[in-house]
Amino acid sequence: MTTVSWVTAFLDLPPDVHEASTRFWSAVTAYAVSPPRGEHAEFTTLVPPVGDPFLKIQRTSGGSTTAPGLHLDLHVTSEADSAARAEGLGAEVVHRSEHGYVVLRSPGGFVFCFVHEVLSERPWPTRWPQEHESVVDQVCLDIPADAYETECAFWSALTGWPVRGSVSRPEFRHLVRPDGIPIRLLLQRLGASEGGPVTGHLDLACDDRPTEVARHEALGATVVADHGGGWTTLRDPAGALYCVTDRDPRSGLGR
Repeated sequence: MTTVSWVTAFLDLPPDVHEASTRFWSAVTAYAVSPPRGEHAEFTTLVPPVGDPFLKIQRTSGGSTTAPGLHLDLHVTSEADSAARAEGLGAEVVHRSEHGYVVLRSPGGFVFCFVHEVLSERPWPTRWPQEHESVVDQVCLDIPADAYETECAFWSALTGWPVRGSVSRPEFRHLVRPDGIPIRLLLQRLGASEGGPVTGHLDLACDDRPTEVARHEALGATVVADHGGGWTTLRDPAGALYCVTDRDPRSGLGR
């Protein structure tokens, strides 16, 4: 079994929206932006005041017609061994870096990487002046209906994390993450007419959704849909969708 010790969410941003989106997510989280690194200074990290980082940003080479995206880094002991196991479960290796990391696609086409970076201290939610708390703590995989069962089985087998369903919302399942992992994986079954590869978006947990949504709007986000007692979908300045949810920001569970 592949032992995943940490999960990092990576925002993949085209050059024309990279700066604005980086500022937005830094403000949303209250995390500092690290100095750039990489051969083309394309990578930065959002650094929490306490705890280890779990949100990173990549400036992609795409032009203005390229949409922002998201991928996952799964932190493991051996990238090569984990990649071989993932291939056996139906993943495809896209790239093996000379720096050790391996880029893959899930059976449904979602990009993820195996990396070897030892991190362990999960940051606590940020407490805001309005006296509420919030934290980015979930990546929702948006899965076409015909790929849903395969993707659920793949991610559970790959991580060893059990799948749990929702009684009230049968289109949602999640993987039970071990204690200390900063990112939970939510698996959403899309409607029958929605095809294409699996994509992903960020979710925040908070204890006062109206106040949190208003804070995001003040930072430049746009509300797309208010789903009432559950979550609000917004669009960030780069055009990417994400959600603010009513889940407990400390446990990640519904309230």
